[in-house]
Amino acid sequence: MCGIVGIVGKNNVNVALYDALTMLQHRGQDAAGIMTCHHGKLAQQKAVGLVKDVFRTRHMQRLEGKMGIGHVRYPTAGSSGPALAQPFYVNSPYGIALAHNGNLTNTEQLRKDLFLSDLRHINTDSDSEVLLNVLAHEIQEQGKLRPEPSDIFKAVAGLNKRARGGYAVVALLANQGVLAFRDAHGIRPLVFGVRETEKGKEYMVASESVALDVMGFDLIRDVAPGEAVFITEEGELYTQQCAENAQLSPCIFEHVYFARPDSIMDGVSVYKARLRQGERLADKILRQRPEHDIDVVIPIPDSSRVAGQALAHKLGVKFREGLVKNRYIGRTFIMPGQKLRKKSVRQKLNPIDLEFRGKNVLLVDDSIVRGTTCQQIIQMARDAGAAKVYFASAAPAVKYPNVYGIDMPSVEELIAHGRTDDEVCQEIGADWLIYQDLKDLIAASGEGNPDVPRFDCAVFDGQYVTGDVDEEYLARLDAARNDGAQSANDAGDNAMVGIQNS
Repeated sequence: MCGIVGIVGKNNVNVALYDALTMLQHRGQDAAGIMTCHHGKLAQQKAVGLVKDVFRTRHMQRLEGKMGIGHVRYPTAGSSGPALAQPFYVNSPYGIALAHNGNLTNTEQLRKDLFLSDLRHINTDSDSEVLLNVLAHEIQEQGKLRPEPSDIFKAVAGLNKRARGGYAVVALLANQGVLAFRDAHGIRPLVFGVRETEKGKEYMVASESVALDVMGFDLIRDVAPGEAVFITEEGELYTQQCAENAQLSPCIFEHVYFARPDSIMDGVSVYKARLRQGERLADKILRQRPEHDIDVVIPIPDSSRVAGQALAHKLGVKFREGLVKNRYIGRTFIMPGQKLRKKSVRQKLNPIDLEFRGKNVLLVDDSIVRGTTCQQIIQMARDAGAAKVYFASAAPAVKYPNVYGIDMPSVEELIAHGRTDDEVCQEIGADWLIYQDLKDLIAASGEGNPDVPRFDCAVFDGQYVTGDVDEEYLARLDAARNDGAQSANDAGDNAMVGIQNS
């Protein structure tokens, strides 16, 4: 999962891009990058680290230009390191930079085709670089010195015929404009908006609407599945559908965990969706345990707070902030390596003993993936004096890997894979465990926009909306994503950093 942004303005956009990336920091904490264009010259700064650490005054001063794109990276398939920071760039045709959120499911075939047919070299193992080169080839095939928007859209249509998987993309074409497009299923989110200035209209595309809100842009709408948006250097907006048989199937895990609650995605308020998740989970608790003995509901901050509040209200029990979060520790779900995740849980959360001592506590989390976090937090609750510790997940059991841009771990590392709910409960050390039902999760999101025909729920039901994911593919993904592979990648990345610093 990553965050992307693109802006075409009337003044330098470097600060606006920086500010937008800080609003999308929750989507990726591994690396950040910005590329701008000024009188045909491209300037770039990217590195491993948080937005505030990657960009300094000297960098911002040379990031001149009235159009640019930015990216915050979250590593998928165990890959991390400076070479994979985005945007990526190719000099032909025109000079194109690209930033990508998602994951292609036919990367290896595309890589072969790019070398054998398109005569293009790929320098990293990133599917984003593959996507960039496919786009560059398709644009070059149009054969125009200065392409029209229709030529750009034909190129995106050609890309959509070749690339499969989930992708939301922003691209910067030197002297041309900013291009944004979304896969035919709309799995990964993308929105665009406008801001009126004295000099005219400015346009912005981003992963989440919250980035537009903070920058003073009015949301126009979501980029439709399979649609492309092209904003010329002069600030003219063009849109066109560029995929056949496009059907909206957004990732429901955005509503569970990744997105900020103040974002709206495909017409669905993330905040309202999480409220409904809590209400429906409370209904299930009341069905299963109408005479429950829960004294207090405590959320595991931050993404479960909204659902926890709604759940407590409907149960008629106290809601308390019993866990204090250290906000200078990253999100443990997206940290590579099990040892680092375990260490970070203890550093990130500290219990307030008074809220636990002698009480039957219901801990609420957005989901349970590896079980690392909840297992340690349950033990924290017991150490703080809780009489009983119950655990509620606002999402169903995660039993399958995600292949569209979320680094769900190796299937063997998913705690619910091959286990019953009771067995998971025993593994994490809870007195009782309750999961959200999938139909209720879908209803919680679907109620926000009845026009969404379906959601991608593959991590819960194993049904992959692109229809091209088989056991062989999942086996290769498993080999790339397990913690052993991540350790090897980390070692390689450290060696690369040593070479670059020598």
